[in-house]
Amino acid sequence: MRSKIREALALRHTPHQTALAFSLGVFIAFSPTYGLHCASAVFTAWLFRLNFPALLAGSLMNNPWTVVPILAATMWTGFALVGMPEVPHVPWEHFSLLGFYEWIMPFLLPFILGSLTLGVLGALLAYPVGLLLAIRYAGQHPDPGNAA
Repeated sequence: MRSKIREALALRHTPHQTALAFSLGVFIAFSPTYGLHCASAVFTAWLFRLNFPALLAGSLMNNPWTVVPILAATMWTGFALVGMPEVPHVPWEHFSLLGFYEWIMPFLLPFILGSLTLGVLGALLAYPVGLLLAIRYAGQHPDPGNAA
């Protein structure tokens, strides 16, 4: 992770562009598109010509070590937003494909709302952190091409 952050900070992007890419990556990390986070990072960096390593570093906030706490926070936030006081009962004794669809439907809206809410909050918090890191790095590593 550190090497990706150093690589992102070394590219010829302004601190604002680097921080924006990092914060969009954090938004992607919380997005409900599980399994597509890396593809989303690649596509977003390509589409908007953003700092790919910074965007990827942000999206890697969701990884095998953090996925369970992120999913728990997502569902808790979603349940709180829709006013669902308790988790619906899962009827495991009659489990089938149709039963799975019926069982998952009460979770879908809280999952989407919770992940988008935490994604926006995470991105808003990540931008100043990314900006601070990019400014500090730029101050410690001046661009030799701009030397007069």
